[in-house]
Amino acid sequence: MKLYVSKNRNKWWLLSSIVLISGLAAILISWATIGSPLRPSLDFVGGTRLQFELDCSLPNNCDKPINIADVRQVVEAQGLPSSSSIQLVGSDRNGFSIRTNDLNVDERTKLQSALQERVGKFDLQKTSIDTVGPTIGRQLFASGLIALLVSFAGITVYLSFRFQFDYAVFALVALVHDVWLTCGVFAILGLVLGVEVDSLFLVALLTIIGFSVNDTVVIYDRIREIIAKDGNRPIGDIVDDGVNQTLTRSINTTFTTLLTLFAIFLFGGESLKYFALALIIGFATGAYSSIFIASTLLAWWRERTGRGIPAMATSGKQIDTTPNSEEV
Repeated sequence: MKLYVSKNRNKWWLLSSIVLISGLAAILISWATIGSPLRPSLDFVGGTRLQFELDCSLPNNCDKPINIADVRQVVEAQGLPSSSSIQLVGSDRNGFSIRTNDLNVDERTKLQSALQERVGKFDLQKTSIDTVGPTIGRQLFASGLIALLVSFAGITVYLSFRFQFDYAVFALVALVHDVWLTCGVFAILGLVLGVEVDSLFLVALLTIIGFSVNDTVVIYDRIREIIAKDGNRPIGDIVDDGVNQTLTRSINTTFTTLLTLFAIFLFGGESLKYFALALIIGFATGAYSSIFIASTLLAWWRERTGRGIPAMATSGKQIDTTPNSEEV
């Protein structure tokens, strides 16, 4: 069965518009409520991260799993903000981590003592306390943003040389689509579930860009080959053929990658859970945008500029079957 992507492009664009507008609304609400488009983690805003594990060598110290509610009661009793992040760690759920605002030595000591009285004795060798200053967080965010912009610029230059400038522009639109949608989903998760983004989220965005542009290049390459061999056909038909000829490859590549990412999401632990989720969203969106956004925008633009209309349709003369290099 042939997939007519160009004929139904308005449907794909409408679907993307609805999802992107929903994500933008979540980003704006997040900005208005917490002062940031996404809920930032300790990596960006600074603060203290404490991780404790129970000492299971002591009798009866690990008989019961840690209750998050007990930990939160202690944290709030110490005057720490209710927005402090608390997560269980370890395969046996005998440990937990706390991310909160900056604590001095006395405050950390008092918190540790209060927690030990409530949940049990901690293993000092597995206790870790990290402090990140807001300056470092801002530098990390700025570096990540610069990396994204540089990657966009590099991809645009590369595709302009390998194909043509309009190919590069619409590939860039597809990449912005993927990043925007992923950020929008995490803005919604931040508002609903309190999900935070950290430095791994920036790594995920850069990885999504690389994966998505690879899919787009494969489709564009096939479109260029068809134009070189049979360039006097309508550009919509050429784009449809290019997409269908690479569709199996795109689906198989994305599906096998998603299987691995779902395994990491389910079994990789808390530290990798949302990193894997960002990649799952971005890779699935990247495959979609390469097929339904980048290719259809190219067909629409060439029809609009008259570069995708066969010679017979414009002049009434016999079609010249010689490949037109300017259309490649």
